[in-house]
Order: sequence, then C-alpha cells, then structure tokens
Amino acid sequence: MAAWPSAAAAVMVVVVVVLAAAGRGAEGKTTIEPCAGADTCAALLGYSLYADMKVSEVAALFGADPRALLAANALDFASPGAANRILPAGLPLRVPTRCACSDGVRKSVAVRYSARPADTLASVADVVFGGLASADQIRTANALSAEDPDAPLDPGVTLVVPLPCVCFNSTDNNLPAVYLSYVVRVGDTVQSIAASHATTVTDISNVNAMGSPIVAPGDILAIPLPACASMFPNSASDYGLLVANGTYALTAGNCVQCSCGPGDLKLYCTPASLTASCSSMQCPNSNLMLGNVTAQSTTGGCNVSSCSYAGLVNGTIATSLSSGLQPTCPGPHQFPPLRATPIAENQGSSLAPAPSPGPGEAGGEIPGFPGSNIPPSNGPSGSASQAAWVNRPHQIVALILSVALCF
Repeated sequence: MAAWPSAAAAVMVVVVVVLAAAGRGAEGKTTIEPCAGADTCAALLGYSLYADMKVSEVAALFGADPRALLAANALDFASPGAANRILPAGLPLRVPTRCACSDGVRKSVAVRYSARPADTLASVADVVFGGLASADQIRTANALSAEDPDAPLDPGVTLVVPLPCVCFNSTDNNLPAVYLSYVVRVGDTVQSIAASHATTVTDISNVNAMGSPIVAPGDILAIPLPACASMFPNSASDYGLLVANGTYALTAGNCVQCSCGPGDLKLYCTPASLTASCSSMQCPNSNLMLGNVTAQSTTGGCNVSSCSYAGLVNGTIATSLSSGLQPTCPGPHQFPPLRATPIAENQGSSLAPAPSPGPGEAGGEIPGFPGSNIPPSNGPSGSASQAAWVNRPHQIVALILSVALCF
C-alpha cells in the first residue's frame, strides 16, 4: 500500500492546485459588444441549476415567466402545474432575457436578488448565478464598498445582478440568430461546445474574437443559435420576436405560441390556449383562424391559404391572410418536439433561493464589462475582455492550515 504523503507535501499540493485554479480564473474572458442607441434584443443565458429548484423559483431568480422559461427549452409548458415542477440540480437551461445598450456596451439587468442569511458576494456570483456575474461586477453595479467578497451580506438586501449578453444585430453570417451566453465548465472544449449547440468551432471563434480555440473554466462565450425571425410591424409590442431553432416562445400575453423548426427556419405561430382572455384570432375576410392552412390541388399546382400571426398591435392580436399557388401541397406542419419536464428524485428545493423581488426594467443601466474594441475577423463586431477575478489569499492560507492539521 502506498504511504500517505507528508504534511509538508500535502500542503504543497494544495497550494499548487488552488493557485492554478486562481490562475485560470484570472484569465477568464467575457465577450462584449460595443453599441450605440437604446434598442434591446432577445438573448439567452446559459444556466445550470445549483440545487433542486421549482420552475417558478428559477423564473423568479431571473425575473422571467415560468412558461416562457419552459418554452425556451422546448419543455412541456402547457401541462397543468408545470410552474411547480421541481427541476433537478445540474440541469442546464436557457433563460430568456432582454439585452440592451447602455454606456456603449451590450448588457442585461433584468435581475434583482434578495440576499439570504449566509449569502456573500462570492457565493451569489459563483454559486447562485453560476458564474454569469462576478463578485466585482455585482459590487460595482450596487455601488458597494470594496469589502471582502466572502463577508456575509445583510439578509434581505436587494442586489442588481449584471449579466452578460450580446445582440450582433440578431444575425450570424447574415442569418437570423439569437445569442446564448455560455459559462465554460471544467472539461469543456470549443469542439464539445460547438457540437452541443449545433454550430462550428470557426463560428464560435469568430464571434468571440478568439486568437485560438482554447477556453478555460469561467470564460463566458457568446454562442450563435440559428433562429426564426418575425416580420411584425414596428407598432407591434412584440416587434423583433426571435425564436431559437427547435424551441418555442410565448407572446401576446400567453395567447400565442410561436415555434421554430425543425424542418425550416420559418416562424410558425398558433393559439396557445393558456389564458381565457385573448382577442379574436380570426383572419379578416376569412373563416380561417390563426395557424390554419388550407390546400386545394389543381392541375396547375396547389392553391394554399394560410392565416398567420402579425404581432400584438395596440393590445389586439393582428393576423394576416395569404393565398397563392404552390407547386405541391404542403404536408402537416412539423412542430419542434416538446420534452417532458425533468423531475428531481428527492423532490426537495430547500437549497433554492427565495423568490426575487419583481424584475426591474429589462435592459436597464449597469456598469459595462471592460475590454478592447478590436472586432473579430469575419464575424460581428465585438471583443473578448478580462473577466473580473477576486483574489482570496486568506482562503488559501486557511485551506493550507486545515490540511496541515489533518496530519
């Protein structure tokens, strides 16, 4: 049997491991997008649950609608009691958010977090929000003093939590896209990240202005996801609606559900039937309802008529009737498959955060993420910046002492 290492050797191993981890964190990068104006766009945040949590708890944490959260992940959002399902720890989710332009940088601040007993800036940043924000960024966003990031916060204090996002004109290679902010995990490579998000290493490298396809845990990458874009008028409250391929989005007060794919990247909207108070969804001068398609075969092709969604205008669901001759009659529309909501085995959510206060205005003011303005080659204008890293020498010393005492 191999002998136990000496206390001195054990201490040396701990120092090397901790300092190596700190070194990786110091090199973490976040993609930023220089911008001008006051527009917003749809974006997604990649988030893994740190504990068993109800759907409603995750939604409250990010100021999102529970059903919209499920729809963005192609999870069954129409089943009774879906918001009260307990999701398992570690489950990766895509959280919808609004990405705004403020101080010349794209950013999101739709989140308010109410501190619980034993919360610290470091635990809120690294654990609760999974590395999407750093302790320094939260401190700056809330004008807090430069205190120890591991010092307990006052329970109940409300924090603005800045979260990274990009728009890049909602396009990628001139095609509609919605961007996902993804926190690199231990074991990730650019190749594995590209494969799991149906994109390419070249695309990720270009978007994130990467000199080489190398990432480290804690890096935040902007991942372009193919999407279906709406063509609603500027007067529509849901103007600019984007839906990532293979998923759904709810709009018009949850009266309408729109999906993207899997056969093509054309937005397809139908009644959602999630609420009883919806305006008429019948197309003008027609018996067709929203989502209806009729086809009649003729010697010259197929006469096709369809009733499409045209946005929520002045609180009313607008529809558009189109008719035309096509070479062949279309088959039944193929919807993205909805998955059953994963359920935690122990059905416990005691570690989950208390629901946050009501969400602030989406896309509000937060401090910018620092970085250069050098655009990536052959990609949207953006840059990769050094992410904030909090040095914690007292933790290293404490860890060394605790290991030494064990021997």
